[in-house]
Amino acid sequence: MGDNSDSPLPVVSYARISDDTEDDAHGVRNQHRTNRRTAERLGWQVVKEITDNDISASKANTAREGFQEIVAALPSGVLADGTRFDGVVVLNDDRLARRAADYESFVEALTEEPGRVFGDEHGEKDLYSETVEGMGLVGVVFSKIEARKTRRRMRQWHRDRAEDGKPPGGRRTFGWREDRMTREPTEAKLLADAVEEFIAGRSLNSIVRDWQRLGVKTSTDRDWTTTSLKRLLQNPRLCGYRRIGGQLVHDDHGRPVVGAWEPVVTPEQWQAVDALFRARAGHRIGSDGKPVEALPVDHREHRYLLSGILRCGKTKPDGTVCNAQLRVTRQRDCKHHIYACATKGRGGCGGLGRRGDKVDEYITELVLAKLEQRQSVTKDAGPWVKEAELERIESKLATLTAQWKNDQVTDDFFFANVRDLEQERTNLRNERARHAATTQRAARDTSDVRRRWNLPPEEGGLDIPQKRAYVREALHAVIVLPVGKGNGSRGNFNPDLLVPVWREE
Repeated sequence: MGDNSDSPLPVVSYARISDDTEDDAHGVRNQHRTNRRTAERLGWQVVKEITDNDISASKANTAREGFQEIVAALPSGVLADGTRFDGVVVLNDDRLARRAADYESFVEALTEEPGRVFGDEHGEKDLYSETVEGMGLVGVVFSKIEARKTRRRMRQWHRDRAEDGKPPGGRRTFGWREDRMTREPTEAKLLADAVEEFIAGRSLNSIVRDWQRLGVKTSTDRDWTTTSLKRLLQNPRLCGYRRIGGQLVHDDHGRPVVGAWEPVVTPEQWQAVDALFRARAGHRIGSDGKPVEALPVDHREHRYLLSGILRCGKTKPDGTVCNAQLRVTRQRDCKHHIYACATKGRGGCGGLGRRGDKVDEYITELVLAKLEQRQSVTKDAGPWVKEAELERIESKLATLTAQWKNDQVTDDFFFANVRDLEQERTNLRNERARHAATTQRAARDTSDVRRRWNLPPEEGGLDIPQKRAYVREALHAVIVLPVGKGNGSRGNFNPDLLVPVWREE
C-alpha cells in the first residue's frame, strides 16, 4: 500500500458533479484540488484527472464514461491514453459510487492486482480488507437511499411551489426579469407577438430568422433556434400556469393553478398554441372522438406561395387524371415564375403549366375571402359548450380520489374507475384547447391579414410561410385544368380553370 516513500505512487483523481447535488460549476475544480492535497499527504502523485460532470451515480443505466474508463484500466494499470497509475483518489465514497453494483465492480477491478491504492479526504482505505469493503458497501447503500430521498424531496418541493403559485427556480426565463415575477417589457412584447403570429400560422423558423436579424438573444445570451423557441412557446408559464411531469398543475377543484408572476399571454392564447403543437404531433382528435387530418406542415421554407398545393388536372392517355404536384420553373423570355407539371421521369405528365403571378393573385383573393367568411361564422360560435361536462368529470375525480385517500373505497374500485375518468378528462381538455385555438384564430382581424399580405416582412408584412399557412388552412389543394389547344402557359388567364378543393368548415 502507500508507503510515503521518495518515489510517489501514480494515482488517478476522480471527480463527479451530478444534477441531484447542491454543488455548483466550480465543484469539479474544488474536488480535484482536494484530491491532489490528499494524494500529497499520502505520498502519492496525481497523474490524471478524470471527471463525470452533471451525471448522477444513483440512477440505473446512467453512462459514466470516466468511471467506466477507470474500472476498465485498473487491472492493467494503464489508461487508454497510455498513462500508468496504481490507484484512485476521490473526495469521498459517494462521489465514486451510489450503487452497490458499481462499487463492487470498482473494488474487484482495483484488487485484481496487488498493490493498488485507494483513498479519500479522510485518508487511505485498504480495499483488500473484507471489513473495509463491507463498510464501503454499507455506505453506498445509505448514499443511494439518501439520493432517493433527496429526489423525492425535490419533486415535492417543486410541486409545493407550483401549487402555491410560485415560479420555478433556476435562471430567469426569457420574457421576465431576474426576479422571475415581473415581465421584461421588450422580451415580453416579442413573446406575445410570436404567440399571435404562430397562432396565425407563421412558422417557428420564420420567427427565429426574424429574431436573429434583430439580434435578439436568449436569457443565456445565445442565438435562438427553432428548438429553443418551441420549448419556450410550449411552456404554460407564458399564461401563468405550471406543468410538472407533462401535466398542468391543478387545484383540488380541477382548475389550473395560476402563478403569482405576470403572464405574457392569456390562457386561451397559450391553449391555442398547445393545441397547434399537439395537432402537429399527430394527436389531433375530432369532436366525435375520431382522429382527423391535421394541417400539413412545411418542413422546409418554400419560396413560392403555391408550391405543392397546385396539382395537375390533365387527363392522361389511359383516362386517369395526372394529379402530380406542380413545380416552379423559369424561362429566359418570361420574368414571372411558372407553375408546371413535372416531367414523366419525375412522376408527372409534363403537359401543363400556368403563369405563377396570376395564379398566386387569384388564389390569394379566394383564400382571404374564405377566411373572412369563416371568421364571421366562428365569432358567432360562442363559448365552448362542454365546460359543464368537464367540471362534472373533474368533480367526480376529486371525490373519488378523496374517498380513496380516506379508505372509503378499495384500491381495486379506485383504479378500475379512475383511469376512464382521467382519459375522459384529458379528451375534454384537449377539445377545449382546440376550441381555444379556433377562437384565437378568429379573433385575429382578417382585414389586418389582408392589409399585411402585400407588405414586406420588415414592415410588418406576412412572409411566404405565414401566407402558406393561411392557404393550407383554407385549402386542401387547387386542381389546375388544361387550357385549349393553341394556348400556352402564358396565354390569357382563365380563373375557371383553377378548381379549389376547400377544407371542411
